[in-house]
This record gives sequence, C-alpha cells and structure tokens, in this order.
Amino acid sequence: MNSSKLAMRQVRFTNKAFWRNPASAFFTFAFPLMFLVIFTSLLGSGSLPINGVIVKQSWYYVGAMAGFGLISACFTNIAMTVTFQRDQGILKRLRGTPLPPWAYLFSRVVHAMIVGGILVVITLGFGKLVYNTPIPSGVPLLEFVFALVVGALSFSALALALTGIIPNADAAPPIVNATILPLLFMSGIFVPLGDNAPGWIKLVGEIFPVKHFLDSLYGGFLGNFNFPAAPGVAGGPHGFPFYWRDVLVVAIWGVAGLVVASRSFSWEPRK
Repeated sequence: MNSSKLAMRQVRFTNKAFWRNPASAFFTFAFPLMFLVIFTSLLGSGSLPINGVIVKQSWYYVGAMAGFGLISACFTNIAMTVTFQRDQGILKRLRGTPLPPWAYLFSRVVHAMIVGGILVVITLGFGKLVYNTPIPSGVPLLEFVFALVVGALSFSALALALTGIIPNADAAPPIVNATILPLLFMSGIFVPLGDNAPGWIKLVGEIFPVKHFLDSLYGGFLGNFNFPAAPGVAGGPHGFPFYWRDVLVVAIWGVAGLVVASRSFSWEPRK
C-alpha cells in the first residue's frame, strides 16, 4: 500500500477513535456554544465599534466563538493529544510500523480541521437560529473559508512546534493553556477590546496571530451586511472590511511554526 493510502487510512482511524468516545465528542462541540451563551447573556445586549463599523455584540461573539472553536481544535487539541501520545510511547511505536511519520501528523491535522470545521458550522447555525446572525455568501464566503483553512493549518503547525518545548504529558495542559489563553483575552475573543484598553495589550494582539485570524473571520462572516459607520468614521453604512494582510500574518506564523516543529518535534518520550 502506498503512502497516500496509508495516510488516508490513518485519518479514518483517527476520526473513528474520536467518535467512539461520545462524551468527549459531545463536550468538544458543546464547549464553544456554552461560552457563546454565557458571553452573549452577560455582554451581548448592546453594540460596539470595531474596524470602523458598529456591530451587535451578539454577532461579535458568534464570530469570536467560531474562531475559538477552530483554535481549540487545531491548537489546543493537537498540542495536548500529540504530547500525551508521545509520553505513552505511541509515537515511538508508530515509527516502527510501515506508516510514514508524516502520515500520522497529516492525520492529526486533517482530523483537527474536520472537527474545527464542524464547530464553526454549528456555531454559525446556532447564531443564525438564536441571534439572527448573517450567513456569509458569495465573495465573503470564499474569504471566510480561506481564512479558516489558513488559520487551521497555521495553528496546527504552531501546536506541533509547541510540543517541542513541553517536557511531559503532565506539563501539557498548563503550558498549552498558559500559551493560548492570554492571547485569546488580549486579542478580543472573550472580551472586546475598546478604545480604553491598555496600549500594550493592543500591541501584543497585533503581533500574534489570534487577533489577525479573528479579524479575517469577521471580514468574511459579516462581509454581506452593511453596518452603521463608527463614530469618527466618514461615510454611511458599509460592510465589515476584509484585509488580506491579516491572512498573511496568520500564514507567516504558520510557516514559522512549521520550521520550528521540523527542528524540535520529538517522537521519543521525554524524561
């Protein structure tokens, strides 16, 4: 059997293992929705200025939780799962099988992208049903899907790079959460960053990929809808802007993660 067929079989086995744990699968998909309901109940009754337009906060959180779901699947899940399997000796044993090493990593990334894609669809469907959020179509839909794919690949590469500095499975949850949770807050996923936010927080958000990923998602997610212009912005209602530079920043971080992962990834358990 050639390498490509082995890789696709591994993708199928990885997906089967996930769905055969229904409790884990259920809470994987319920987690972003729980956050969405909590945040919109607490903070989603008004509107806020973002990127030059006024957006309903409930709509803002639908897009934010869609991005959060994909990041959880492609960054948090991959970093933790690969580290656990490395410490259990599973990766070491895989190296002794006919399965090419790249096929295992390919299967983990594809599985994460599938789960992340389902999370995005569920979140957008829930948002449409409960908060009457728009569903992207036409060019904004293509921009939205492209931003999702670039984001999924980039965060997967960054997750594999992070495993190189995680010493053991016990350290994986605190290191992964300490890496991603501050960026989620400083990028406006959990709490929108207003004009009064400290400048250093905005600067950190501009450097790292999470905020750029979130902005690129909004550009596609809300691109079909005309919003009132934010105070101080000239002109009448217009669509939410989509900037290709946001996608480029996310892609650059993904390439950097891939380079680091190629040098630091380990198949052997670490003591």
